[in-house]
Formats: sequence, structure tokens, C-alpha cells
Amino acid sequence: MKLRFLFRALKARYRDQSVELKIIKKNIRANDIVCDIGANKGSYLFWLSRWVPSGRVIAFEPQVSLAAYLRTLCDTLGLPNVTVEPKAVHAKAGNLTLYVPGEEDAPGASLSTKITRRKTCRTVDVPVVSLDEYFDPGARIGVLKIDAEGAEKGVFEGAARILKQHSPILIFECENRHLESGSILDTFEYLKGLGYSGEFVCHKTLRPLNEFNPAIHQKQEGDRFWDAKDYCNNFIFRKRA
Repeated sequence: MKLRFLFRALKARYRDQSVELKIIKKNIRANDIVCDIGANKGSYLFWLSRWVPSGRVIAFEPQVSLAAYLRTLCDTLGLPNVTVEPKAVHAKAGNLTLYVPGEEDAPGASLSTKITRRKTCRTVDVPVVSLDEYFDPGARIGVLKIDAEGAEKGVFEGAARILKQHSPILIFECENRHLESGSILDTFEYLKGLGYSGEFVCHKTLRPLNEFNPAIHQKQEGDRFWDAKDYCNNFIFRKRA
């Protein structure tokens, strides 16, 4: 278990999420609070914990078995500044239905019913928090890493106070294929209204958001269109000076 986790962390740092983690490392402060929303199997957690030695990492993972797995790993590896919350994050606190494809601990679990059009899912009732309600007003949030399978705008709406007060860096996946309605452009416009500007990751480089074209970069053709060479779903937003 420990070796698989460390291998996953190394693969994220030096291959799969190398651009995103480089940005985080460059901008993070040692006493920051960092949120890993949709932590899944923890590819970011090891590095986030190391980079905030006097801060905290809050990992939100609504699949209970995955949350328990992350807690065990953090105890085993000695990551005392990580708190694992078996909860989803959205605009308001409460309970929502999580749609989980395939077997237990499967990736891609979503609060959106859109996933049921492509995959057979089981449903789980999960507790939900909003970040503005979860954190005290004085808590300084430095980074929000989000992999919420279509719930990104809801996460940001539930963190409006944090985004205005603390201007955390936002590292998030966002895809039209997960949305029940609207477009990922709605999320971008919401963040722009709060003073953020964005970039997207394309072929291991950062490109300005005004070059992002959903018809090209999230073209939905073919059985596994999300694996296409030019498909881009990772975004980085920072508060404009």
C-alpha cells in the first residue's frame, strides 16, 4: 500500500501533473491551509503535506473507503498535518447523491447524473460541505486543488468569501462532458467576476485561457475522446494583480 502510494505521488510530480505541482510548489507558503478536493487515492497529498510543514492539508474524499485508505496512509507515512474528510464539497452544506461507476473505489465518482448516461453506477448518499461554512473567516487558504467531476462551479460558489478574502491559487479539472447543463465557460466567467485570470495546461505547457477553444481542446468525438492528444482539462487560475 505504502509503495503504491509513493509511486503514484512520484508519477504525479514528475509526469502526469508535473506542471500543476510545479505551480503549487512555487506559490505555496509553509503555513498555508491547502485543500485537496476530490483527493481520490492521494496523488497530490504527499507533496502538499511536505510543502506546508507548519500549515494544514484538508483532503475531501466522499467515498468512505477511499477516505479510510488515505487516513491509514497518512498515519503510516507520518503526515500529521493532513486531515481527511469523508465528504463532498459543493455550494451548500447538506446531503447529495454520489454516482459511483463500477466497483468500489472507482475513479470518476460524480455528483452529476450525466455520468449515468455513459456508465452503470451505484448511488451513495454523502454529506456535503461548502468551504465558506467549513472554514473560519480567519483561516488563510493558499491553494484549492479540485477534481470534482463536474461540481467545480458549485465548489467555487460555496467558497466565494475565501476567494475574495484570501485569493488562493486554483488548480482544477473542468470538462463539458461532466456537466448536466451549461458550459465550463460559465465557471470561467464566475471566476473572472471575482478577479481571477486563467491558463490551461496543454502538452505540458501553460497557455493563456483566451487560446482555449472547447471545439478543439475538448472535442467530443470517438469512444474515448478525453484521451485524445489535444484534449485539455486542467486549469490554473490566479488572482489578477
